[in-house]
Amino acid sequence: MPQETAVYTHGHHESVLRSHIWRTAANSAAYLVGELTSGLDVLDVGCGPGTITADLAELVAPGRVTAVDAAEDVLRQARAYADRRGLDNVRFAVADVHALDFPDDSFDVVHAHQVLQHVGDPVQALREMRRVCRPGGVVAARDSDYGSFAWYPQPPALDTWLDLYRRVARANGGEPDAGRRLLSWARAAGFTDVTSTAATWCFATPADRTWWSGLWADRTVASVYAELAVEGGHTTQEQLDEVADTWRAWGEHEDAWFMVPHGEVLCRV
Repeated sequence: MPQETAVYTHGHHESVLRSHIWRTAANSAAYLVGELTSGLDVLDVGCGPGTITADLAELVAPGRVTAVDAAEDVLRQARAYADRRGLDNVRFAVADVHALDFPDDSFDVVHAHQVLQHVGDPVQALREMRRVCRPGGVVAARDSDYGSFAWYPQPPALDTWLDLYRRVARANGGEPDAGRRLLSWARAAGFTDVTSTAATWCFATPADRTWWSGLWADRTVASVYAELAVEGGHTTQEQLDEVADTWRAWGEHEDAWFMVPHGEVLCRV
């Protein structure tokens, strides 16, 4: 069976999880929420620290959510979060989306948020998601599109940041501009009934832009991404320090505004 060939660019540094635990079904899966009803069985692929997972579990209870991720360490955090929420309808497992260890037709809904941009073969991943989804069910995927990010003010070092991130992500086997490709990947995976949409995150209040710029400043110099960028010969520590300083300065600007577009697909099985 196919196996993962890509390296996860972000890793699970605190600066990465700081953004992941902010995610909810409301701000990251609104396009799917209308499909969810009590009693459904859901597979949440690449669940990370489990905040979206927990919301899905509440929406489908007494149905069950199976949450999988490639990293056991982050699954421990997801389990602890589900426990704090008092959820008893969630189970967790380590899995590779290219070769899911579930029988055909196991779930009513199969969901992946910010996953396909990081995998080596997103079409195979979608084929597997389709395989384990029951006839009449839905496969849902949402991914950001780095090439469509927009911000103001526009210091040159943030252009450097975006160019560097896209180069590092692709060198790791991923596709940072995944959002615009979801429809084509879904069609290549064999889906014929696909609804494709787009949605954004926007960081423009003083608190939001300080939070967003701070986590990216920290991620730029302290995460696995920083190590991969330097060790891969894409940049130097000095350049990363400059980018991080620019992120912090940008976040203090009273006119700062940042938009993160996402592509979304709802695929009927």
